[in-house]
Amino acid sequence: MKGRHRLEIENLTLASQPFRTLRLFALGTVQYLKQSLVFLVRKGRSFMVMTILLVPILIALLVVEGPHEKHVQEFLHYFRFGVWWMALGVASSIGLGSGLHTFVLYLGPHIAFFTIKAVQCGRVDLKSATYDTIQLNRGPSWLERNCSDFGPPQFASLPDSLVAVPLSNILPQIQTEAILWGIGTALGELPPYFISKAASRSGGRLDAVEELNTPSSDDDGLTSALLNRIKHQILAHAQHLNFFTILLLASVPNPLFDLAGILCGQFGIPFWKFFLATLTGKAIIKTHIQTIFIISLCNNQLLELLENELIWMLGLIPGFSSLLPNISSSLHQLKEKYLTMHQVPKLKEKQWNISFNLIWNSVVWLMLLNFFGKIVTSTAQSHLRKQQEQELAELSASEA
Repeated sequence: MKGRHRLEIENLTLASQPFRTLRLFALGTVQYLKQSLVFLVRKGRSFMVMTILLVPILIALLVVEGPHEKHVQEFLHYFRFGVWWMALGVASSIGLGSGLHTFVLYLGPHIAFFTIKAVQCGRVDLKSATYDTIQLNRGPSWLERNCSDFGPPQFASLPDSLVAVPLSNILPQIQTEAILWGIGTALGELPPYFISKAASRSGGRLDAVEELNTPSSDDDGLTSALLNRIKHQILAHAQHLNFFTILLLASVPNPLFDLAGILCGQFGIPFWKFFLATLTGKAIIKTHIQTIFIISLCNNQLLELLENELIWMLGLIPGFSSLLPNISSSLHQLKEKYLTMHQVPKLKEKQWNISFNLIWNSVVWLMLLNFFGKIVTSTAQSHLRKQQEQELAELSASEA
């Protein structure tokens, strides 16, 4: 029966069994909402009382006219801004590796666009406010504006050189979005930790831990021995995870960090130790590494550095001295193309943006549909697994 149950779960997908998957997804969602409501009624009475008191006050602030309106609107702008970037971070890391890669889709392009615009205009005070960023179905106000609207350049270009805006000036302008996104990625790592911790307290183990604990049965003896040794090392060191180990794993791009969260929950690592290490690694260290990389990639300072270093290295090689003028002129032509790339006429830029937006939105919607499909499948499989466990428990009770 266990083998049959395992096959049923593996075959339960939207592609093979769409109607059954959607039905189980709906049942699982309703059951989760019921459990959450019961938990709030039993444990969160003070929270519900505060909510009942605060909701009328918030509605009154939004509806009643008065001098407070501008402050309420400003607060809503910042609230939407914070929720947007944190939600993108959660979507990027939630789902045991199946999350939506929102850094590539949103945060990375936002940093690149701002850096290119700052270099083009020679100044960094482009935003009308901190929340003037890429958001859902809305672009920032500074992206389509001409540089003359912002005033004269603050960072002038040198002769035969591109405008070089210091990284220290660009980073604070997009740092808030990056940190909020990093906080969201840290929050997205909590579900595997809590699920594993709940399974550990009930005497069970998640499938990922069971797979590590099960010896590999590969036909190749060398491969099987190597896999078993890796699994043994992971389990042996997982029981001694400390703050700095978790911090190191969270500070670098690491697709296996979900497994680290599962192991921390399984072996009883305290919540605050796990969360603070994860938050520091993802929201501070990793986020700044990625942000600085994107800024350096789009900033003229990197082009200048590469040119100077390349000419210096070639000058040390015998026979290349005569070729340096040609190489230098080629590099200057590349820099001129880089400048003209951002100075196309408005009409062409608008046409290019329309076609690019169409392609970009299509890609984003396809990834969103794929992400939603994985959530539906995972929820349906989880609900089916609970039904199977209940069936096995009833069968064991009847046999006893």
